[in-house]
Amino acid sequence: MKLVTYIHNKSSLLGIIHEGKIWNLKDLDASFPDKMRKFLFAGESVMEKAKNWDAQIKLGKVDKPFVLENAVVLEAPIPNPTSCRDGYAFRQHVASARRNRGVPMIEEFDQYPIFYFTNHNAIQGPGQIDCMPDHFQKLDFELEAAIVVGKKGRNIKASEADAYIAGYMIMNDMSARTLQMEEMLLNLGPAKGKDFSTVIGPYFVTPDELEQYKVPAKPNHVGNAYNLNMKCWVNGILVSEGNVADMDWTFAEILERCAYGVDILPGDVIGSGTVGTGCFLELNGTGLLNDKNFKPQWLKDGDVVDMEITGLGKLSNTIKKVNTDFSILALKKKPLTA
Repeated sequence: MKLVTYIHNKSSLLGIIHEGKIWNLKDLDASFPDKMRKFLFAGESVMEKAKNWDAQIKLGKVDKPFVLENAVVLEAPIPNPTSCRDGYAFRQHVASARRNRGVPMIEEFDQYPIFYFTNHNAIQGPGQIDCMPDHFQKLDFELEAAIVVGKKGRNIKASEADAYIAGYMIMNDMSARTLQMEEMLLNLGPAKGKDFSTVIGPYFVTPDELEQYKVPAKPNHVGNAYNLNMKCWVNGILVSEGNVADMDWTFAEILERCAYGVDILPGDVIGSGTVGTGCFLELNGTGLLNDKNFKPQWLKDGDVVDMEITGLGKLSNTIKKVNTDFSILALKKKPLTA
């Protein structure tokens, strides 16, 4: 089943999407919650009821009214997550980024998965992304997959954690690299380098939709893995390509760490971290390492970023610069001493 949050007749609605058509859940059954967060908190019985409607839709047995996808505005599938974490699961990305900075691969990567919390109030879906002038100091995309937690849990073992995953999405972890790198010199963050926009969508895809793509996890790892091709284009030019199956840490293992000593909740969003080649920071570093005349690329006002993952759809965004001269980079109190 694929679910969407969408705007139609000025109302934000929750629906099932199939072959370009959207059925409002409330039109299918008035007892359904009308928002994704309420839907997830309603529990597995409500999810199963929606899947039954989805099965009937796919068989052509539902004559309820629908709207066309191209006649509505898609929002983030989870417009108001209970929280948003982002992982660090792709060894290729970590190793390449560290190599490009002239530092060795960090051994701890292979010992445990890590994550950070980002701003769950800055979640966006398809469409325009408004960025401040300082964000354009090395503005970057990050090509990722993400999961949505479907039920409350605590101290969950990785071998059991896939049962807590309600769905999958594309994630673009937008990054303002100059702000990020300045902050992290103080061994804290990322904060302002990340908290302005995290993009998810266009669909919320339940695990049963991905069964045909399931593959074994990497050796000595536990949890579901999927052969899902990942691509990113900027202004129609393919800049990144990878695969969800390249995750060294599975989502189940990331969930195990997230839930240690704390509750995970329905509606929590957790990203995979950047796939190898999945951002300009890595691509530019590799380019300069191989060719001193390489010209780095960063996102600019008006750029169109398209991301596609097998089975999860295509997420499209246009970058827009806010018309202001307000700068936090200009607010530093004093210059560094020589």
